[in-house]
Amino acid sequence: MRPGPPRGRSRALLVTGVILVVLFMSTSGLAQLLTERLWYLSLGYGSVFTTLIWTRIALFLVFGSLMALAVGLNIWLAYRLRPLFRPASPEQTNLDRYREAVTPIRTWLLIGVALLVGVFAGGSASGNWRSWLLWRNGTEFGATDEYFGRDLGFYMMDLPWLHYMVDFAMAIAVVSLIAAGVVHYLYGGIQLQSRTNRFTGGAAVQISVLAGLFMAFKAVDYWLDRFDLMVDPSGIHTGMTYTSHNAVLPAKNILIAIAAICALLFFINVWRRSWQLPSVGVALLVISAILLGMVWPATVQQFRVKPTEADREEPYIAANIDGTRKAFSLEDSVVESYGGTPTLPPRNMAQAVIDAPGIRLVDPLVVRQTFEQRQQVRGYYTIAQVLDVDQYTINGEERDVVLAVRELNQAGIASGSQNWANLHTVYTHGYGVVAAYGNQRPADNDAVLTGQEPAWAEIDLPPRGQLTDLFEGGYEPRIYFGEFSPTYSIVGKRSEDARDIELDLPGDGAAAGEDEAGSGDRTNTYDGADGVEVGSLWRKLLYAVKFSEVNIVLSERVHEGSKILYDRDPARRVEKVAPWLTVDSDPYPAVIDGRVLWLLDGYTMSDMYPMSQRGSFDEMTDDALTVDNPFQTLPTDDINYIRNAVKAVVDAYDGTVELYAWDEEDPMLQAWMKAFPDTVQPKSEIPDAVMNHLRYPEDMFKVQRYLLGAYHVTNAKDFYEANDRWVVPADPNNPASLQPPYRLSVPSVDNSDMFSLTSVYTPVNRENLAAFISVDADAAADTYGTLRIKRLPSQTQIPGPGQIANQIQSDQAVTNALLPYARSTQTQVVNGNLLTLPIGGGLLYVQPLYSLRTTGEGNFPVLRFVAVSFGDEVGIGRTLGEAIYDVLNLSGTPSDTPGDLPPVPEDPELEPEPGDPEVDPEPAPPPPTGDATVQSLLQQADTKFAEADAALQRGDLAGYARAIEEARALVDQAIALAIAD
Repeated sequence: MRPGPPRGRSRALLVTGVILVVLFMSTSGLAQLLTERLWYLSLGYGSVFTTLIWTRIALFLVFGSLMALAVGLNIWLAYRLRPLFRPASPEQTNLDRYREAVTPIRTWLLIGVALLVGVFAGGSASGNWRSWLLWRNGTEFGATDEYFGRDLGFYMMDLPWLHYMVDFAMAIAVVSLIAAGVVHYLYGGIQLQSRTNRFTGGAAVQISVLAGLFMAFKAVDYWLDRFDLMVDPSGIHTGMTYTSHNAVLPAKNILIAIAAICALLFFINVWRRSWQLPSVGVALLVISAILLGMVWPATVQQFRVKPTEADREEPYIAANIDGTRKAFSLEDSVVESYGGTPTLPPRNMAQAVIDAPGIRLVDPLVVRQTFEQRQQVRGYYTIAQVLDVDQYTINGEERDVVLAVRELNQAGIASGSQNWANLHTVYTHGYGVVAAYGNQRPADNDAVLTGQEPAWAEIDLPPRGQLTDLFEGGYEPRIYFGEFSPTYSIVGKRSEDARDIELDLPGDGAAAGEDEAGSGDRTNTYDGADGVEVGSLWRKLLYAVKFSEVNIVLSERVHEGSKILYDRDPARRVEKVAPWLTVDSDPYPAVIDGRVLWLLDGYTMSDMYPMSQRGSFDEMTDDALTVDNPFQTLPTDDINYIRNAVKAVVDAYDGTVELYAWDEEDPMLQAWMKAFPDTVQPKSEIPDAVMNHLRYPEDMFKVQRYLLGAYHVTNAKDFYEANDRWVVPADPNNPASLQPPYRLSVPSVDNSDMFSLTSVYTPVNRENLAAFISVDADAAADTYGTLRIKRLPSQTQIPGPGQIANQIQSDQAVTNALLPYARSTQTQVVNGNLLTLPIGGGLLYVQPLYSLRTTGEGNFPVLRFVAVSFGDEVGIGRTLGEAIYDVLNLSGTPSDTPGDLPPVPEDPELEPEPGDPEVDPEPAPPPPTGDATVQSLLQQADTKFAEADAALQRGDLAGYARAIEEARALVDQAIALAIAD
């Protein structure tokens, strides 16, 4: 048998391995820390990094040291108080071998145990930096609760930190008690098998003091628990209830006294040295906690509250309603009755609909594919999953515009060309904005820049269109900072006369993926404000470690003129410079003053607002269009307070971040501004051009609409009966999810049009419409943020979105119009968003209907028809005007007015191939003779439908429409003949 390696060599290898692992982890951690600091400094937010890092370090050191010192001191005391002589016993004999093993290394064990518990305690304290800073910088709300008379700021900013302090003190007492008990037992201070004197004098004193301290801290904990009743979610609502007020609260007061007595008994035991009274006290506390804390409240709830719960809980429900409405800014919502039936003559109603500018026929979700296929230009560009809706003043008129940023998608680069140089030095940014009008007009034909739907407002590379024309010389189109930006890019050139290598615009003859710009490509070099200089060897090494990439050190493309860009997602940047904010899940781009800017909303949140209903933020904001925000940081998902405290602006070219106070009355914002001074600018500093594009945030509205489903009821008894609860209906196009809110221009009380965020309600477990809700979303308007609820009469059954969607799909005229697309194996029908608008006293539903080719490449949805529902009727047309005339059974032709679409352009995908014979127009079918049969008429109709299909494939829309009409006439004749027979 071969001898193994010497023990010394194995130990040396083990030590070397441990040292290498520690060095690697410390080097990586140091690189992350230093590069984070450089990132903050590059943006001008170095003070945020300093405050954050030193706060966390200080909390770690202070609380970690307190825990380590307390535990270490008690271990040392326990050892010093050990008995010099131990009685001979089997128990002590069994412990001798452990003492022999521990005694030589006792100092190292003491240090190791103390450091270990200190690290855990310090890490816990470091993670509570939010609670510390809020307590340290807290301000008053100026309002008190009705049960304890405390300012609301005590609950929001003081109570969480006080709880942590008391819990930490209890943890010190418990861990110290355990550590001291183990040492005393090991060295004979505690002899469990002894029938007399199980504790030596020294052990009894130390254990008594530690147990007494724990009980004293527990008494304080019970005192704080009283205030937690104001945010307790275990009752029928969040906050104080009859049972908690009349049973739990008195029980807490009694338990405070019992815990204080127990602490006193333990302290007395330092001199008395008898465990009888402390044991009785602990037993009394445990029994009292069970009887008073559990049994008594359950008894009161069962026998006193439940028989007359509505009466008992009425004042507490009223307080919960009031607290919830204040915490979520619902108290000023405007509720009005709305008949839901038209009050205008049909022709006036039609004109009112056609004149309405906010009936957006372009679905931001459906037309994404159209945007990408028509305006992607190259495979290495992409756009957001859901497009954004904004307003721009074009030709002196406010227009709803659907837009997206053309961002970089490195996955689209040829696989053989995805090398480090290409990915991080050549393909560094996106380029330009793509935009289309939300609703189209014949006057927009000049703006339909490609002759295809939708009516484009901004297209192509380099960008051209109405948005470019808004600014002299256009706008800065380079998108270095966006939602799809690469992990990092290295930009800059060595000298002014050095050549540019960053791809700006692709040329006609360039092949995507060359190591540098190909023939005909236009290149440029980033010269924006953000970016960390990375020319020195030291910084190259730091970033090589951070990104685990040696090329950062070795490549000649990283030189003294280089900058590195990273953490480029707008939401990520805002949450880093304001780590106390929760950022809305929908950053949206806008072209402002010649720049593409990302606009974001930041929230202050809490789960500690007294008497306000708690709910899951994720659940309240989830719907069919929800896009997960990987950078969203929530201290807690359950919230009962929210304010849109901050508006943030991120420049898409140079990455600069500006934070503006929005809700300047928010005490939480005031506290955070004290904690991080000079990071948030006052609201008055918001530029007018930015103000014109700020809008009401979606997540805020989703939370409010969720709660208003119940909290539109302000009478406590009605609220308890829950017979007027509303819910957000399922999305007709995605029944597994809720219908998302839509941005529309809604007619207001003064007959003007307010850019709004809108949604609807249905009663619980029913599908008819209960109410229409909107919020004034134009930040420049005096009424911004006003929630408006149009409540429909409960005695009238007005169809909801699901019922309307079924009506549209089952309507014969709609079925006939869509039949060629539904029957064809090459196309399919795509339903657009179902919009709801209150117009002329009635409710109008509008749904764009698209066709999508299912064969070939480069397919995208094309808007074919507009379906509308008014009352119990359904109409369809090529334009909104035609659909309205159809549903109202009006004669004549709708005028070329704001809601109408331009004539449907020919689809190049359906154009005839060269050499295909032209199809001559066919005359209308002759009326059937007396010998005609139902079967022959249907055969003729089927032939006409086939001709309509062929015409559609050729792009002959006139022939298609004529064949459809002839087929319909034949079907009508067959029906009439069948009835006559």
